[in-house]
Amino acid sequence: MVKSFVNNGRRYCFWQPQYTSVDCKRLTRLHFMTILSALAAKPQRDSILSKILLTDYPWPDVSIESRIFAEAGAELVVAPNSEETTLADLASSCDAILACWAQVTRRVIESAPRCRIVSRMGIGLDNIDLDCCREFGILVTNVPDYCVQEVAEHALASIFALGRNIGRFHLATKQGDYDLSAAPVMFPLNGATLGIIGMGRIGSRTADLADAVGMNVIVAERPSLTCRFRQHTLEELARQSDYVSLHVPLSKTTYQMINAEFLAVMKTTAFLINTSRGALVDHAALADALNARQIAGAALDVQDPEPPNLEIVPFNLPQVIVTPHAAFVSDRSLATLRQTACEQALQALRGERPDNTVIG
Repeated sequence: MVKSFVNNGRRYCFWQPQYTSVDCKRLTRLHFMTILSALAAKPQRDSILSKILLTDYPWPDVSIESRIFAEAGAELVVAPNSEETTLADLASSCDAILACWAQVTRRVIESAPRCRIVSRMGIGLDNIDLDCCREFGILVTNVPDYCVQEVAEHALASIFALGRNIGRFHLATKQGDYDLSAAPVMFPLNGATLGIIGMGRIGSRTADLADAVGMNVIVAERPSLTCRFRQHTLEELARQSDYVSLHVPLSKTTYQMINAEFLAVMKTTAFLINTSRGALVDHAALADALNARQIAGAALDVQDPEPPNLEIVPFNLPQVIVTPHAAFVSDRSLATLRQTACEQALQALRGERPDNTVIG
């Protein structure tokens, strides 16, 4: 008689003869349970369930990912670079893809016939060909709540740094210029108007933090949006705001939504803050607006492309604060992100429906 059992997602089969002796049956069952317990306690090194491709990572090492997959008996394949050709080649033998910022294109997906899931190590999904994943029935997940506090704090810190000329003063003093009078006029943040575009988790948290320090918060209107802050059209928000903070995902409708027309409506004393996606902003239009003094400055944590050319406008201007896509980072947020993304990949490989499934 052929019998089977499942351990760590792999099915094991064995032949059990027909016995007439009850004692022999008990002995065989005892032997079977001993084998099963040993397998559950210590997965064998050569018992690789699956191969998972890690396309890229901005942290120092892959110790967390390696540990999680090793404990599950899976093999982690780390791409040496995020070029499409490299990823397509490596993905061909992998059962799952973990992606941070690398582009998971149609070519990469079509090269991975065994792939069951693309687990995004982040929130936005603009670097993944979602239509192709749908076409091939591949699950797509993200981690939507891992850095809400961090990004909100970064946005608020940017507002403080811009409003108090901290970036300008820092640059000047490092160059030996200790002159208070050389900086633009500063206005109190208490009572200043912050316009928030995008009231998801991060936008809402930013609104709460700004409200707590006495800012007047207004938000871009949306038909389904219910919140305690006043809603305005984009044009009216641009006219009223002393600070405009972006918290929307990148899509065809939001691509370069901050354009010459929007910037022209903003106050000449207003600032733009972007901690979401670089391509939300037309950087050429922003450069023109800053050169023409249509707005006072900007804080850009995200750019298009990344990294940008830091020697050109707007990135080289003293009234522009540039950070290297750092808003999401803290020791806590990174640990949560990495562990969750890995566990969601394993859930799919075990045949379970992963947490935070966006497609599938």
